[in-house]
Amino acid sequence: MKKMLLSLMFWAGLTASSAWADPQMGEQFDQVAQQITTDQPAKIEVLELFWYGCPHCFHMEQPLDAWVKKLPADVYFKRMPALPNANWAPMAKTFFAMQELGVLDKLHSQLFDAIHKTKTLNPADEAAAMDWVIKQGGLDKIKVEKAFKSFAINMQMNKAMQTFRASGATGVPALIIDGKYITGSSMAGGNEAALQTADFIINNVRKDRAAKKK
Repeated sequence: MKKMLLSLMFWAGLTASSAWADPQMGEQFDQVAQQITTDQPAKIEVLELFWYGCPHCFHMEQPLDAWVKKLPADVYFKRMPALPNANWAPMAKTFFAMQELGVLDKLHSQLFDAIHKTKTLNPADEAAAMDWVIKQGGLDKIKVEKAFKSFAINMQMNKAMQTFRASGATGVPALIIDGKYITGSSMAGGNEAALQTADFIINNVRKDRAAKKK
């Protein structure tokens, strides 16, 4: 009888501990300021807002990449450069230019390294970023310059600015889940905690969608 009571106390304590450990709205995550339209409504979108010049974003890259590789089929991941002010515009433009030129996958991590590891690139210097993309991507100078100045990129920059404002983010890296919820390293208490919080939100969004289908 004593052993049974001890066992029940253990499981009750474990359940209480697990419930207490769950991320809380208003603490580890929150609702966005305005709902953000997602690219693939049939899936649960995770949108990372980041800045190449941010050391916290740089340190998030490795755990985030590992996490993304394990995402289930019903989850869609994308990145968007955060654009809260003009100082971050050069790197936002560089991201969109690399995307348009088809070298984003190749140069994304290298750009972080150039800023934070070798410290050979100033994230506020658009001309230097353009030269860097030309050299590292082995691309034609005129083609790269055209991409940086294109109308399409200006449209994407405007969208990035609007998305950041709608998210209500106060820092980066930030993760927007299903266009409705936001978490991040500073909110959750670290990079790993932010990813665990994202998992928690994804699971709840999935349950909510399943319940609505019944």
